[in-house]
Amino acid sequence: MSNLLYVIAVILIIGWAVGFFAYSATGIIHVLLIIAVVAVLLNVIRGSRV
Repeated sequence: MSNLLYVIAVILIIGWAVGFFAYSATGIIHVLLIIAVVAVLLNVIRGSRV
């Protein structure tokens, strides 16, 4: 499951970067970036407890 979170986070970050540099980014791109960062943080927090 943790690998899936990393894959989703990477896909969202790549999507954000493409949208940001293409200047066609709307607010949804930044929401995707925040979701990706939260997914990585949750995985790090959950991993440190084990």
